[in-house]
Amino acid sequence: MTAQCITEIGSGVDDAARLAARGVTVGYGGRTVIDDLHVAIPPGVITTIIGPNGCGKSTLLRTLTRLLKPVKGSVVLDGEDIVKLRTRDVAKKLGLLPQAPVAPEGLTVSDLVARGRHPHQSWLRQWSSDDAAVVERALAMTGVSELADRPVDSLSGGQRQRVWISMTLAQGTDLLLLDEPTTYLDLAHAIDVLDLVDDLHESGCTVVMVLHDLNLATRYSDNLIVMREGAIQAQGHPRDVITAELLHEAFGLQAKVIDDPVGDRPLIVPIGRTHVRLGQLGPSKS
Repeated sequence: MTAQCITEIGSGVDDAARLAARGVTVGYGGRTVIDDLHVAIPPGVITTIIGPNGCGKSTLLRTLTRLLKPVKGSVVLDGEDIVKLRTRDVAKKLGLLPQAPVAPEGLTVSDLVARGRHPHQSWLRQWSSDDAAVVERALAMTGVSELADRPVDSLSGGQRQRVWISMTLAQGTDLLLLDEPTTYLDLAHAIDVLDLVDDLHESGCTVVMVLHDLNLATRYSDNLIVMREGAIQAQGHPRDVITAELLHEAFGLQAKVIDDPVGDRPLIVPIGRTHVRLGQLGPSKS
């Protein structure tokens, strides 16, 4: 089954409305991490935030999801200040997969995914067959239906990430924010998870994620946000953003940027001191 976003019929979500930060300043313990940052998330594409360690990538993502409250400025969701919205209403519109989430010991896959339906429950609206159908679809979309009765803590890393994405899908949102979804995964499982993310994007989801692997970020993204020292250094399509000069400025990385031999995006070839033959790398994309 092709993965699809699950949206609530009659939810009133305006597909044209997007998530944006307007002049946000955020910090921890009196230390400013992000200062007067403006950014808008384009609809219907995969946006990936990249940058060196400590530059504010996860801080920005947490701010966009209301986990962090800006000292100044605001985050706007569907035209409203996200701070003023009820938590339940935010959860109906925006799904978040935090970095390295942990499930309670012994919790089964189906029970974890069912928790994605909590924002839609109330005293007047209890669990229904519609909720069960949404959970079943979310399990099928992420290819984990056969794992439904297994404890989450018994799964491999790649399986767990699919299950957590399944829970996020069960929320019924078309806006997904993923904080380092490939953390601790080997390359094959990372590709598997990102292929799933791309399937969700193709079905109409808007995705925002943080990645450390630059080549995976360029391969799977339509829009890159490059951060450095709490500010946005560049934003746009990978073909327009990724250059040797930018990589040196943002990451302190010496690299060649060439055409990906199997794709239509730039490929980053890091240059170290060992086993390097610069003459064989071809022209760099500037």
